[in-house]
Amino acid sequence: MKRFVKRDEEFICDKCGRKVLELNYTTRDHCPYCLYSKHVDINPGDRSNTCLGLLRPIGVEKYKDTFKIIYKCDKCGEIHKNIIAKDDDMNKIIEISVNN
Repeated sequence: MKRFVKRDEEFICDKCGRKVLELNYTTRDHCPYCLYSKHVDINPGDRSNTCLGLLRPIGVEKYKDTFKIIYKCDKCGEIHKNIIAKDDDMNKIIEISVNN
């Protein structure tokens, strides 16, 4: 069973270099501008993964009444999924959904 640790922290995106602010309603787990994430968790929010590769957005899938971004780690190849955030760039989400 996955254990969720709420960690809503601001960060600088390793892909686009933009400052990403806290989400203020759940854990921030990816950049809302370029949609990239970083392979830092084993269980959501635990920051225990030593891989630290960039998680490249490769697709989008329907999830309940929202969507999940599908990622592939550029370092280890693991597939990972994150629920979209309310401030994500919808043009980027559409772009990756069309290209998958």
